Amino acid sequence: MTLDFDEWSEEADHDVKGYSLRVIQIVDPDYAREQLNGVLPAHYASRYSSILRRLGKEKAARHLQGKLPTFYNIQVGDAGEILATEYVKAETDFDVPIMRLRWKDHRNMSMRGDDVIGVYFPETDDGSIEFLKVESKSRKNLVNQPVQDARAALDSDYGHPSPHALSFVADRLGDTGEDEKAALIDDAQLNDGIADHQVEHMLFTFSENSPEVRLKKDRDEYDGKFIQNTVGFYVDDQQNFVKSIFAGEEDDDD
Repeated sequence: MTLDFDEWSEEADHDVKGYSLRVIQIVDPDYAREQLNGVLPAHYASRYSSILRRLGKEKAARHLQGKLPTFYNIQVGDAGEILATEYVKAETDFDVPIMRLRWKDHRNMSMRGDDVIGVYFPETDDGSIEFLKVESKSRKNLVNQPVQDARAALDSDYGHPSPHALSFVADRLGDTGEDEKAALIDDAQLNDGIADHQVEHMLFTFSENSPEVRLKKDRDEYDGKFIQNTVGFYVDDQQNFVKSIFAGEEDDDD
């Protein structure tokens, strides 16, 4: 399932120093919640479909519910990461081959490391692999500090995805039989090296207030060498919106 953001949001594009900055308001939160409910299983439960086929909807919902966070501060962070992942898949040329929330140590813990790694796998032998390093920040009131923290995370590891994050993606691809894709990442990291032109950044935010001013400030101040993608989602009453996403799965289990 690929989300169609146009159906429940309105976007405004801004050109800042030659790069696009996109601000997206969720204007139909009920429809947005319905769509996000539809992708939750893919983000948290690798065996959801097989359990659904074998044991039915009630048991599959129970399996998924045991993986969903119950603490709000974790829910809102996960919601931002899910939105970022789905946006990358729907609106860019990059794929997100691994749903990393499946590998949480505990459902009410945050994962460390790069939030989302997008990968462009070349279609021809003479093409080169490319990476999108995404940092996501979710706040009710987006102020300067989380944006600065996101920028620092993007600049870490010389602006490249961390070696640990790339190894994690390659390992999980190998586990699922995607050996050719895993090998391309291994070769880039361990053999060929990753050049700066093979990496893009995305600074992604999810908030209740409009992120436009904060994100424009970040982009005005950025003087690095990497292609920048900046995306800020916002929605009225963010807390109830987020809670409704996860509560929707509870309803399915009744």
